[in-house]
Amino acid sequence: QVQLVESGGGLVQAGGSLRLSCTASGRTFSSITMGWFRQTPGKEREFVAAIRWSGGNTNYADSLKGRFTISRDNAKNTVYLQMNNLKPEDTAVYYCAESKTGSYFYMPSRQSEYDYWGQGTQVTVSS
Repeated sequence: QVQLVESGGGLVQAGGSLRLSCTASGRTFSSITMGWFRQTPGKEREFVAAIRWSGGNTNYADSLKGRFTISRDNAKNTVYLQMNNLKPEDTAVYYCAESKTGSYFYMPSRQSEYDYWGQGTQVTVSS
């Protein structure tokens, strides 16, 4: 059973930075892609970024390119989300998730494509 644990959330002022971490335990060869999503009350969970364990290719939500960077440390089974120049609208609960799909040509970005989810970590950006 895969378990994902996020950390690194918190309160930050607008313009600041945070780095989220997601450590996966119980990971198997079928784990292909790791993704970050975020959700605010009353809204759908939205895709943020994804990265493939093998090869490291990435995919980002268009609106977040340039401010957010996803990376991974295979040896530590950990995925990171570096968030810079944070804005109040980035306030959300951030979730990491694992998918059994993904390739050099396609990176999953829909919730239904992810099989395991972490418990989420709150990020609050004050103005």
